[in-house]
Amino acid sequence: MEFLRPATAADASRIAEIIVTNYRTNFYPFFRNDAFYFGKLNVVDMASEYTEDTQQLRNTYVYDDGIVKGIIRISGDAIEKLYVEPQFQGQRIGAHLLDFAVRQKQAEWLWVLEYNTRAIAFYQRHGFQLTGEKIVEDEFVPLLKMVYVPNIRLRCIAQDSPEKAVLERINAEPIPQPYQK
Repeated sequence: MEFLRPATAADASRIAEIIVTNYRTNFYPFFRNDAFYFGKLNVVDMASEYTEDTQQLRNTYVYDDGIVKGIIRISGDAIEKLYVEPQFQGQRIGAHLLDFAVRQKQAEWLWVLEYNTRAIAFYQRHGFQLTGEKIVEDEFVPLLKMVYVPNIRLRCIAQDSPEKAVLERINAEPIPQPYQK
């Protein structure tokens, strides 16, 4: 994770630029709200949020290989934001950010826009699954909850393998019954 580092106040305008660009690219086609996406949502105001809110900046990490190309914000065990500059998407930057969040920061879940099938597919390829839980944010933004499910690797054990005895012993053990009053 050599290119990942905590964000600093000097990164605020670049972070804001990446977020605003992604909001316009990924969300505007669904909501078509010109006043918000090309008025209220702007780089200057968002950069101010990051420089004024140290907590927000403290939980943000950037992918920086000489140019800040992606960001991730984590709060507790939740991923709040993950964006990669559109020109740099498809270069595994998002995968590096997500892997960092899961492995280094123990992030376990996130909300994703229901309409953003590309993001849902990305998260699924990286071990996240839809839970079936849905919320509506700001009265009209449908979000789906996804949780990280670590990979379980299956492998074949030959009939004459020494591991077969261990497997048979595990399979022979009774499954504990839940406690009942």
